[in-house]
Amino acid sequence: MMADRGMRVMFLTQYFPPEIGAPQIRMFELAKRLAAAGHDVSVVTALPNYPTGVIQEGYRGHFGMEERMDGVRVLRRWVFATPNAGFFKRLLMQFSFVFSSLTAVRKVGPVDVIFVQSPPLPIGLAALVYSRLKRAPFVFNVSDIWPQSAIELGMLRNRFAIRLAEMLEMHLYRRAARVTVPTHGIQDKLASRGVPRHKLVLLTNGVDTTIYQPAAPDPELARRLGLDGRKVFLYAGTHGLSQGLDVILEAAKMTGNPDVLYVLAGEGADKATLVDKAAAEKIANVIFLPNQPKSSMPTLLNLAYAGIVSLRPLDVFRSALPSKMFESMAVGQPLVAALWGEGADVVRDARCGVVTEPGNARELRDAVESLARDPEGAKQMGRNGRAYVDEHFNRDKLAVQLAHVLREVWRPR
Repeated sequence: MMADRGMRVMFLTQYFPPEIGAPQIRMFELAKRLAAAGHDVSVVTALPNYPTGVIQEGYRGHFGMEERMDGVRVLRRWVFATPNAGFFKRLLMQFSFVFSSLTAVRKVGPVDVIFVQSPPLPIGLAALVYSRLKRAPFVFNVSDIWPQSAIELGMLRNRFAIRLAEMLEMHLYRRAARVTVPTHGIQDKLASRGVPRHKLVLLTNGVDTTIYQPAAPDPELARRLGLDGRKVFLYAGTHGLSQGLDVILEAAKMTGNPDVLYVLAGEGADKATLVDKAAAEKIANVIFLPNQPKSSMPTLLNLAYAGIVSLRPLDVFRSALPSKMFESMAVGQPLVAALWGEGADVVRDARCGVVTEPGNARELRDAVESLARDPEGAKQMGRNGRAYVDEHFNRDKLAVQLAHVLREVWRPR
């Protein structure tokens, strides 16, 4: 009888809407679907500040706040918000949330199972405390392997710090009831490092195919943004160290087709550098847009002729599957994918775009100009992508899968 009642699920994540970003959207979409299925869902998260490092209007001046979003109880706590000004300031921000999140222990109430989003890796320390105090198992959702990614990006070099981070990482894998991962590559890497296969569960990124749908471009929005009459190749997402967006500017400099316009929408650590470079080098076929509200993203995507997905040519990204590609596919938009490994495999398998070598501006330029010359081929790729995400990356199906994983580890009391 007890096992039949809805679960009391706690999400622990530093990132959550109204912030824009892949983990924010993923956590919210899964949480609201669990709540709609009859589970009691609470989220412990930070005051929204990503990606600018400035706490958003309406949340400033508070240590803690509580609100409800689509049936989900959201408990927000203070964080040392700082613009992306170096690795150790970001680390300080992450640890500040570890401690502030624990002040919500009493507010959360009884918990059956905890779902934890990493990175950031230090949040696992709070998960250990919550798991002990609530006597509830936790499922550790690893979107990106840390500290490996920080090491390969050159953000973490101190050997002692690396050793401490690796010890924490492996301890969290041991203590977690399950470790969910978005790609086969991450699953295989963790298994090779000793995480038991039975503990590893593939839980891919996904997209809400009822919200992200093909639609006619909005002519008024196109005029307002200065995009009308052009074949827009759109990158929409974080402008950070991982994405290597300089390759888009280099490709734009070599692009001879006057109809092509490169649009980069979003914020991040590298945005100012990219904007300065485009201005200094007078790259006229590139424009930058600010972060767009989540509700506006389907409309923005439908303005574009094609989407661009890019990651730096690092080994750690061979196992990456950027969630932004699924949104482009869902609106029927062909992709230019500057990826290798698992992300490139999906694009090829879906026949929804052109794959180029990460960091290779000439290949990127060639792919853009080839797609621009072939509108019928581009439309067919878009149709292929839509069908593929509907079958493989539908968020409703993923929420059902997560509920099954959580119920497996739940200890009814």
